[in-house]
Amino acid sequence: MFHQSGGCCDGSAPMCFEVGELMLNETDIKLGEIHGCDFYMSRDQFEYWKHTHLTLDVVPGRGASFSLEIPMGVRFIIKSRLLQPNEV
Repeated sequence: MFHQSGGCCDGSAPMCFEVGELMLNETDIKLGEIHGCDFYMSRDQFEYWKHTHLTLDVVPGRGASFSLEIPMGVRFIIKSRLLQPNEV
């Protein structure tokens, strides 16, 4: 599963976890799926990002400290753009 971090230690990085490793609650919402993996974000953070199109990308490098990407030698990043009027 993926969760878009809202800040603190890892900035606002998308993080990857084994299902059940990150405890979700009523403040997390599911945005969709990426290759069969659920993608979540906190409801408060979604309020800021609800007018954007998000793309999850992977690049070589060191990932976030709690994410599964570290042993893979990659880093997940979010690319965003404002939604066009026909996408709202």
